[in-house]
Amino acid sequence: MRILFINPPNCGRSIPEEQYGISSLKQIFRGEPLALEVLAGNLGDHDVRILDLKVEPDGLRQELEAFSPELVGLTAMTCEANTALKLAQEIKQCSSAKVVVGGVHASCDPEFFNCPDIDWIVMGLGKQSLRELVESLLEGNGNAPIPGVAPTCPGKPLRWKPRNFSPRDLAGHAPPRYDLVSRYRENYTLKTLGLEIGFVATAAGCPFDCSFCCIGPLTGSRYLTAGTDSIIRDIKSLGEIPVIRLVDANSFADPVHSAALVSSIEAAGIKKQFLADVRADTVVRHPELIQRWKEVGLRSVIIGFEEICDDKLNMMEKESCVALNLKAIDILHGLGLTIIGDFIISPDYDEKRFDQLADFVKQYRIDLPIYSVLTPLPGTRLYRRLKGKICIHDLDYYTLTNAVLPTYLDEELFYRRYANLLVEGHTKGKV
Repeated sequence: MRILFINPPNCGRSIPEEQYGISSLKQIFRGEPLALEVLAGNLGDHDVRILDLKVEPDGLRQELEAFSPELVGLTAMTCEANTALKLAQEIKQCSSAKVVVGGVHASCDPEFFNCPDIDWIVMGLGKQSLRELVESLLEGNGNAPIPGVAPTCPGKPLRWKPRNFSPRDLAGHAPPRYDLVSRYRENYTLKTLGLEIGFVATAAGCPFDCSFCCIGPLTGSRYLTAGTDSIIRDIKSLGEIPVIRLVDANSFADPVHSAALVSSIEAAGIKKQFLADVRADTVVRHPELIQRWKEVGLRSVIIGFEEICDDKLNMMEKESCVALNLKAIDILHGLGLTIIGDFIISPDYDEKRFDQLADFVKQYRIDLPIYSVLTPLPGTRLYRRLKGKICIHDLDYYTLTNAVLPTYLDEELFYRRYANLLVEGHTKGKV
């Protein structure tokens, strides 16, 4: 079967730019579409291509004409959901291909895609369930019940059987098809350093359940670790690429698995630099593990501090506290690791809280602060709690850089204070 996977173009909209002429800072780096590479890896006996519209925004019609796909797969974050619908419409107009959509938004809010231009919706990890769908199509039974896959039925509620996610869904025997994006590879760089960066999946899901996070539905709230052999294989597959981003919501959530992986990296003689996500409590409880990772090439950690006061952390159900965050910062500085700190700015911030956040970042020497705006994403508990207060429902603005809830400050002042934080962070930032 001819299968085309499409990574949507950059399509989120910006209130600061549109309303107040405040230019948003661009992404520090644009990453490869690992989710699509992973899906393609389990379809090795099919003719599969990947079109990255973030790199090649005008390439859709040409690819449809040249390849004539029988099945087109779309992925979409929440801010890309409207664009995914438009792409599906264009695909149907220009080809006879069937269309399947998956990704974060499909997993959290599948009914959004229950429309005539989409044939199936895949919820959660799709590596194995999509394979099952393709096999069913080849057998001439496209409506066979597949757990985690919902045939669309516009005008009626979706009906499907939830998938009980297990390590089988990782399909570790099938490596990602990194070769399918070879023509885009030079675009996947850390622009601040001019280094190419590759993505490797080490696990899926998360053992925690923060109220603002949309990761849980991807695995039915389970945390599934990839086999160390498959991770080593994937790292080696990226050849001479010097920097590896370990793609996992919490790369060291399973300390035993993480220790086994670092031993495997040592044994394989791999010489790379690594970026990884880590929670503050993991750093505090297992500093020796982080030290071992530093010795094999860990250079930077992305750590979700989120807030700088305990009452706000409690509201986010973060299962952390400021004292723990500060202890983690001290340990990471002692190890000489670059700290990329994620902070969430609530629309109810006043000027004092903006000042306090800026002072915190400066006082505790956060090397590269990343600021997002608290956004109730569909499918999260935060969304269910705040749904009645949301004032912007156009998903194009759900980029985590727009306030879709009313701001306490005058809106323009809120965005100017937010922009100042971004400029300061970009100026001092390093990876």
